[in-house]
Amino acid sequence: MKHTYTVFSIVLILLSFSSITSKASDDKPKKEKDEVVQTEYKPLKLDLSDDGQKYIRFILWNQFQIADNNMADDSGFGLNIRRTRMLAYAQISERFMVLTHFGVNNVNAYNMDPLGNRNTTDGTVNTTQIFLHDAWGEFKVSNNETLFIGAGLHYWNGLSRMSNSGTLNFMTMDNYRQSWASLGLSDQFGRHVGVYAKGFLGRLRYQVSINEPISNALGSAEQDDLENGSVTYSGRRVLGNDAKLVLQGYFEYNFLDKESNKLPFRTGSYLGKKKVFNIGAGFFNHNNGVVKMQNDLPEGGDVNHFAVDSYYDAPVGNGAINAYVAYYNFNYGFDEYHYGTTYGTGNSFYGQFGYLLPFTTKQGRMMPYVAYSTRNFKAFDNAGDGVQLGVNWFINGHNAKLTLEYANTQPNWSGERPDRVHGLVLQTHIFL
Repeated sequence: MKHTYTVFSIVLILLSFSSITSKASDDKPKKEKDEVVQTEYKPLKLDLSDDGQKYIRFILWNQFQIADNNMADDSGFGLNIRRTRMLAYAQISERFMVLTHFGVNNVNAYNMDPLGNRNTTDGTVNTTQIFLHDAWGEFKVSNNETLFIGAGLHYWNGLSRMSNSGTLNFMTMDNYRQSWASLGLSDQFGRHVGVYAKGFLGRLRYQVSINEPISNALGSAEQDDLENGSVTYSGRRVLGNDAKLVLQGYFEYNFLDKESNKLPFRTGSYLGKKKVFNIGAGFFNHNNGVVKMQNDLPEGGDVNHFAVDSYYDAPVGNGAINAYVAYYNFNYGFDEYHYGTTYGTGNSFYGQFGYLLPFTTKQGRMMPYVAYSTRNFKAFDNAGDGVQLGVNWFINGHNAKLTLEYANTQPNWSGERPDRVHGLVLQTHIFL
């Protein structure tokens, strides 16, 4: 019965969007036979000067999912608002820019509040609330693109391109989770409070930052509550200022078209509008970030990650291809550290490939894709892996699209091998 409802819901949404796009096409002036009507999108921008050099730009987006994340039983089915966000940035002069970004993630029947306003420190109560994602100001130091300096709650991350992914234009349904290797450990949802520098040196794009780590990391605890032999991301909480600042950086060389460096949110796919080939490398450092309890005394462990990656996105005939590969080496200070199967000392590989089909219809364009990943953490005897097969239906580019994705995942394990987890998710994505 559950699977019948899942399939029915997916078909209903697909038919609804097909009807909407067909009606939208019928309402437009008739063109020559076989000519496809393209919908123009104009950004939500408020000019503050006659020449348009001073302005405020607004971006709003919603992602809604019908998900069956574990098709073997009833545990994985549900409806979910994956993201609802609002971002605004203002170029108030040639030299100054400010940005604010807030929203909420993963709103579903299991974490909604009866009145929508619960304020509690009870760890057993899990309610979603709108929170601040980004808030920073930036100053252009040089007269060209060489140096910008900014400060605040920011997303200028190190490590890899995917560690800086924007959520507006993924090629797959969502990001590779392991690329956000500090999320909730030293930062708030992938963002640190700190100071950053960015710019271009010729075709080399760089970004580096110095940040203060949070003190209430996932899995952390006070020293008196930590058992001997435990390894947790409790450095800031237990060792105080001895758990030093977070240093991170990412560098990538743009061989073909240069990408914009205005915002940190890396594009997933340009859908053939650019020809981009980049090779990058990045790092993340947090000395004494992790604590291991031995003989009732805390021992600090230095967190050091590095990654190398390559990104290619280009038109091919009337279509386009997208390819990305990344290798991550994670060191959380101690071999036995892990937080579930999300974080752990070890290494990981991720790769994805998609092909934008070379034809366009009144209903949009299609882009099938495949992604594969491995996660080999030292805390487990055996590595995990995952395969994703999906298709994007671009009704109006990334501004309005549907994504259907099947995922087949093998968790990391020791001892008896767990079953692979099969999931199927349909997502609607709209942004203005």
